[in-house]
Amino acid sequence: MNRVVAVWVGLLSLVPLATRAEEMPQALTLSGYVESYYVRDFNDPPNHKRPYFTYSHNRANDLSINLAMVKANLNTQRVRGNLALASGTYMRANYAAEPKDLQNIFEANAGIRLSANHDLWLDAGVMPSHLGFESAVGIENWTLTRGLMAENSPYFETGAKLSYTSDDGKWMTSGLVLNGWQRIRAPQGNTTPSIGHQLTYKPNNRVTLNSSSFIGNDKSDRDRQMRYFHDFYGIFTLDEQWSLITAFDIGAEQKPAGEGGGYNVWLAPAVLVKYQYSPQFSMTGRWEYYQDKQGVIISTGTPHGFKTMGYSVNADYKVCPRVTLRAEVRQLQSRDAIFDESGQRQTDHNLMAATAIAVQF
Repeated sequence: MNRVVAVWVGLLSLVPLATRAEEMPQALTLSGYVESYYVRDFNDPPNHKRPYFTYSHNRANDLSINLAMVKANLNTQRVRGNLALASGTYMRANYAAEPKDLQNIFEANAGIRLSANHDLWLDAGVMPSHLGFESAVGIENWTLTRGLMAENSPYFETGAKLSYTSDDGKWMTSGLVLNGWQRIRAPQGNTTPSIGHQLTYKPNNRVTLNSSSFIGNDKSDRDRQMRYFHDFYGIFTLDEQWSLITAFDIGAEQKPAGEGGGYNVWLAPAVLVKYQYSPQFSMTGRWEYYQDKQGVIISTGTPHGFKTMGYSVNADYKVCPRVTLRAEVRQLQSRDAIFDESGQRQTDHNLMAATAIAVQF
């Protein structure tokens, strides 16, 4: 973490060289976000916890705060940075493996523009993940809850990113060096950084195509198991009311020593369709599937591993530009009985209904 702070201090010290003093009030902005939610889980888990592979909106039958965040953003011609602190059930679940003094850092990054004539940036610190189309900030997504592929791939990452956006804005490409798979602090005993890429193509304002990858070992050097992961998605605006997202994730990790070599593979496709009835009201339908037979990401201890299909319907109503009411019904159906039902038995299905209030300021 001291390295992150040092990068922030060093890059922010360049601000006077990058912009005139009178531009600073416009360059620095403060914002916040709060999302409260209630999930009715019809399996009635006795510990009020959603299934163990759920990390956002993971409290059941209990009014909770998923994410409460305050953020400072600096954006000038030559220097940029973000510092965001947060709390809520999302933070407690996703940052549980980090030291306590790091568990409230949502973002802490700084960047410097390397070219006066081109959009070429070097950023370093704790940043949102370059993998996937869903964000930890709920209102930025089409659905109230996050999909299986988002919940089980990184929401955030720590490292350095070199990115370039073409002059016409159609292409964005970046290369990353990271501390690991959703980590602030690198795994204990790990001395090899992970790497990744992102390539985004926007031929027009109706189509976005994205390819992202992660390559690295997320264990100690002694227990090295290389992980290879690729995320692809497309976002399509079909007309003034209908939009579509299609996505596909696939990963492979080396089998542990002593298992004869080879790789364990997992995959996850998803399709989302959104209908914008009016500027205030929209609905989204989602189909998703996640298969992880060997339990690389989601371990079940059952004969067929994790093979789960999901369906959901979401409705959003924007009360005003800064306040949105959300509701969702979601069904998960698994090959094996992996869901806790009333603390008495395991079942192969899970039905929930959720509502949330998202406030931006």
